[in-house]
Order: sequence, then C-alpha cells, then structure tokens
Amino acid sequence: MVAEPHRGRGLEVIGLDWTYVHHDRRPAIYAAKRAYDHVEGRVSTYPLVTAVVANADAIDGLAVEVQFPNDQAEELSYLTMTAQDEYRDLEQARRRVIDVLHYQKNRLAYRERTEMAVEIVRQLETEGPFPEVPYAFDNGVLSLPLTQLIEQQGRHGVSELECSRNIQWHGQWRRVDEVATELAQHHPQSDRRLTVKPRNGEAKTVWAFTKTVRLKRYGRKRLVIVHEQADLQDTPRFLLTDALHWESGRVIRVWSYRWPIEVFHAFCKQAAGLEASQVRKEEAVKRHFRLSCVAQSLLQRPPAGGKKSERFAFAEEDQHPLGQKLYTLSRQALAQVLQLVQGLFAQGQPYV
Repeated sequence: MVAEPHRGRGLEVIGLDWTYVHHDRRPAIYAAKRAYDHVEGRVSTYPLVTAVVANADAIDGLAVEVQFPNDQAEELSYLTMTAQDEYRDLEQARRRVIDVLHYQKNRLAYRERTEMAVEIVRQLETEGPFPEVPYAFDNGVLSLPLTQLIEQQGRHGVSELECSRNIQWHGQWRRVDEVATELAQHHPQSDRRLTVKPRNGEAKTVWAFTKTVRLKRYGRKRLVIVHEQADLQDTPRFLLTDALHWESGRVIRVWSYRWPIEVFHAFCKQAAGLEASQVRKEEAVKRHFRLSCVAQSLLQRPPAGGKKSERFAFAEEDQHPLGQKLYTLSRQALAQVLQLVQGLFAQGQPYV
C-alpha cells in the first residue's frame, strides 16, 4: 500500500522503535499490563514495537506489534505457593498439570522487544517492498541478531550506541564516552566540521569524529562521535553502522531519518486513535492498532484542495491542517458514495 508512493522520492529510511500506549480499562484488555512510561511520566499499559518508513515528504507505518506481558515471575510464584507433595484427587492433579502447561506456554511465547524487531525486519525482507533501504534505530532496539540479519540481507543500518559500551581503542577495551572525552580534551583537531542536510532540509553544522573500531560480539563497525558545539563541551551522540565505507556525513543524515518514528507515535496517539481502542480480544486489539497506522497514512496524503474561503485562518499558504485534510477525505468519501448510487440507478436498482 505505501511502497509505491515512496519510490523515486529521494532518500528513505526504515526506522525501528518501541513505545507505550495507554488504556484506562486495563484489566480486561488483551496484552495490557501496568508499566511506567518514562516519556509520558505516567503508568501505561501496551508496549508496542513499530516500524516506519520515511522520506523527506511522508511517514508511513509498516508494522505494529503488541508485546504480550511477561508474567513469568507471578506465575512461577503461584505455582510454588500452590505446590503439594501429593495429589490424591485426580481432578486436582489434572488442574495442576494444566497450570504448569499454561506457565510453560506463556514462557515460550514471550518475546523481548529486540526479538520482535528482528521478526519485523525478517518479514519486511521476505516481502521485499523496500529494496536497498537502510535501517535506523536507537540502542533500545540494537541487538546482535538484528545487525546480523540486516547485514545478511545486504542492507546497512545506523544505530545509536550506549555511552557505556566498550570499544577496542589502541589495544585496550575502553568505554566509548571516555574515548570521546579524551579526544575532545587532547585531540580536538580530530573532529571535523561538517554541514549536513537532515530530513527537515535545513543545513546543520556539527563536529564529528569517525573511525572503524571493534566491539565485543559485534566485530568491526564504523563509529561516529557527533558534537553540536564547536568547543566540543556538549554531550556527544554515538552512532554506529556496519557500512564501513560510509562517511560521517552520510551516517548522520541517515540517522536523522529515525526521528520521524517519534512523530509517527505522537500523531497516531493524538489524531489517529491509537489510544482510543474499545476492543478487548487479541485479534481486535491488533486490528485496531494496524488500522490506526492506515489512518495516519491516509490523513497525511489528502491535497486539502478546498476553496480559499474554506481555509482555516491560522493556516499558511503551504500548510494543510489536520481538520482540513479530514474535511477533504469526507468530501472524497461522499463523492464515492454518490458515484456508487448513480451507478446503481443506471442499472435500474432503486435502492441498495
């Protein structure tokens, strides 16, 4: 659905991330569990793993998967407390076996967020809707199986690296933030001044140091240390990529296309009804989340070509507010209904 409009539109990147979705009627909803959302600063319910493709003009959701809650500790505690030395009653023994089998089933079915991200990438690569498109993700999704899968498919990925990660530096394993501090204090000339053009199109000046380093388990990768201040006194950002031949400017530009997934999360929650679910069953919950992604794609594409008198007063000439786009979609839907009715009348059918 979204692959064709993205072709021939310049650089595009697939972003991977996860987020929380809130629901007030938590106890009776599939996969809902009480958890703290550090971004929103409140207790949340649904953890979602998402994939988004973005170019300079559009953002479209590709996948949204619900993470089933991990209740292994509670279930194991229940099994331990209800254990008996003997089960003389056959019915009690049967219930006990069922409880143990349920625990084992849930334990095997639970997937970490990183595992879900790997499955999403595998599905995208199997279907192949976006050939030669790089990936971008933060350290919350970064994992060895994910990087290996991307490399096996002949793709490249850019990830943020934790400041506590160890790299091999002059024959010793050292934290990457310690290396960055040493370079800024004793070798400031090693950071090159670059002007990059991120996704928003506005030129941005940064100071970057890049080098091919070795990480434990991950092997040789290209590291890019990015500062936004000329004196190198700000907290740097650490970017990692398997594309050893890429220059630091290209790595930074690809990484800038990861931010749209945050915009996608916010838009779907505020405007596309991602948090407005009123269903409870598993399939219904998953369908609601996926339809919210479709709604987000539809809302960003209408031309909003109403009359000048119908434009909102606060909208500039090149801006199309959400309400106006929704108004245009309503007009298009009404026009399609009228065409259907006209066709039925032409066939001699007075009513549907």
